[in-house]
Amino acid sequence: MKKGDIVLIPFSFTNLKGNKLRPALILVNSETDITVCFITTQLKWKEATDLEISPSTRNGIKKNTLIRVSKIATLDKALALGKLGDLDVELEDELNKNLKLLFILN
Repeated sequence: MKKGDIVLIPFSFTNLKGNKLRPALILVNSETDITVCFITTQLKWKEATDLEISPSTRNGIKKNTLIRVSKIATLDKALALGKLGDLDVELEDELNKNLKLLFILN
């Protein structure tokens, strides 16, 4: 796994009585953990730093989605159950620009 990979993660329901597999984008891959951005099909939630992506064979996404760049979590690497795909170079460049905006980096 590497930055830009889209993986499936089991996300718990808010009542903690179950979970659902959801796609997430890897930002950082360490020895034991991964840091990810959440991905959603709820396009109405788009914020300035989010990336909208369309389905492709490369990314493995099935519907138009948002990469919620500001919705970041660090999780145990074992939670990544499978790779769907990855971002192309242009989207990864845009991701990097949006991360700089989010964290107010020059």
